[in-house]
Amino acid sequence: MIKPIGSDTLLPLFVYDSEKHDALMKEAENLPSITITSPAAGNAVMLGGGYFTPLKGFMNLADAMGAAEKMILTDGAFFPVPVLNMVDDAAVAAIDDARRIALRDPNVEGNPVLAVMDVENIEKVSEEQMASMRDKVYRTDDPEHPGVAAFMSQGRNAVSGPIQVLNFSYFQMDFPDTFRTAVEIRNEIKEHGWNKVVAFQTRNPMHRAHEELCHMAMKDVGADGVVIHMLLGKLKPGDIPAPVRDAAIRKMAELYFPPNTVMITGYGFDMLYAGPREAVLHAYFRQNMGATHFIVGRDHAGVGDYYGDFDAQTIFDEEVPEGAMEIEIYKADHTAYSTKLNKVIMMRDAPAGHTKEDFVLLSGTKVREMLGNGEAPPPEFSRPEVAKILMDYYQSLND
Repeated sequence: MIKPIGSDTLLPLFVYDSEKHDALMKEAENLPSITITSPAAGNAVMLGGGYFTPLKGFMNLADAMGAAEKMILTDGAFFPVPVLNMVDDAAVAAIDDARRIALRDPNVEGNPVLAVMDVENIEKVSEEQMASMRDKVYRTDDPEHPGVAAFMSQGRNAVSGPIQVLNFSYFQMDFPDTFRTAVEIRNEIKEHGWNKVVAFQTRNPMHRAHEELCHMAMKDVGADGVVIHMLLGKLKPGDIPAPVRDAAIRKMAELYFPPNTVMITGYGFDMLYAGPREAVLHAYFRQNMGATHFIVGRDHAGVGDYYGDFDAQTIFDEEVPEGAMEIEIYKADHTAYSTKLNKVIMMRDAPAGHTKEDFVLLSGTKVREMLGNGEAPPPEFSRPEVAKILMDYYQSLND
């Protein structure tokens, strides 16, 4: 099985030992505490699940700048984005000089303790440093970019140090059948007896083209199975909620994938919408969860018109340090149903004579309009059973 990055074994930061867990929970109640941001909580969940192996906690400023600028930390290790716990001045005052603190969850009622942290540094981050990280990771300074808006709205103090994670926020409770740690996914891959494994990232329901893309990738690389790995954290307004996506994807997998070829899983993290840089992060933690191949398609992890169609593919050739990851990138083109061939194909593979009019192409706006009106998209675009779930959701909004 493919090794995790920078380690022979996964290094999850969740405290699995029940006695240690209970002792830390009791200790945390008497520690100075701060309620962290939603992005920081997502980072803690990913650290807890082993996805960010071999990180031991939140980065200090030097490591965060290194990750942003060159994807290299001060010790020479590879990591594609800063993993920060950014807090405001009031939180710094609440910590005072404490060297050990409790981190509280902003996304669960009552703000329960999410992790215990050993504070190594509290560093003031300048506006110039924030701007540098923003520009490198998001490739734009537009405040309307949802990732930029979330990043720049944080406090300007980086609290760094190792953490011990005590729960997985709301993800385990709200998505018990879908949320999985990297540890659990590796174990399930072994149970399936899979060797070559394709990972597919999604924050949206899967239409016919996505489904067929998974089949294509599995066939092309000779994979035993595909892990459909959906984001369960916060999205931008207008995106389809995770429970609806989950139901639609499960229905598609149940009906259109052979037995023992697909796993439906999810992870707890807020979407960055960082395009190319987020694609590298996605590949990073897919290797850690045991995938040997990762599908990167057109405008992967993008939003609006901030990134070129294939920037998220070329970054692996042009910017990722050589040898940083073993996972192989399956580079996909725009995929759609050809009415000439009566099947889904990648547009780059279309025979001579194909035009745009020979493909079933619908904009997101058009699909949402159809679903909201109770009209199913054509079966060449979306499986009827999937469309029914989405129609019910959009019509409930209208109601």
